[in-house]
Amino acid sequence: MKTIRIPTWTQALFAPGMAILGLILGAGSAEAADLPIEKILPLALSTEAAQGALAACQAKGFHISVAVTDQSGLVRVLLRDDKAGPHTLDSSRKKAYTATSLGLSTGVLAKIVAEHPEAAALKDMNGKILIMQGGLPITAGAEVIGGIGVGGTPGGATDEACARAGLDKIMDRLK
Repeated sequence: MKTIRIPTWTQALFAPGMAILGLILGAGSAEAADLPIEKILPLALSTEAAQGALAACQAKGFHISVAVTDQSGLVRVLLRDDKAGPHTLDSSRKKAYTATSLGLSTGVLAKIVAEHPEAAALKDMNGKILIMQGGLPITAGAEVIGGIGVGGTPGGATDEACARAGLDKIMDRLK
């Protein structure tokens, strides 16, 4: 077997590049090991929560819309009762988005804004925010994984009660 000798000048030429390549490759593998793991709200649970909220309001004689969003605020499920007004679609979706995005119930947010005028800018953060009672965050442990919002009853407290009924249907499986 013949031994190949690499001239010293070529070793010096390629050594810095190889060191940089090693740093780049090493950094990439370290980042991959540190990828976050997040919980996802499954479609089946989203649907069950929405149907639970709808049924709770129907039992009280209210025609509503209910929305469930994922952890990014994107709609997973949107239901509109047969006689619910068209505006209820937007209000339920925005309440779910707000609860997801800000991590608090929209009723608590409405109270914060009412008691602290300096917090009123929360209403104007973006066009998807609606600070009106009826939206609840969906959590698994301390992590917000979605939101549920109801719109269409005569008052925010009833919207929230229906949202709570929907959330209660799935709460035992949110770990």
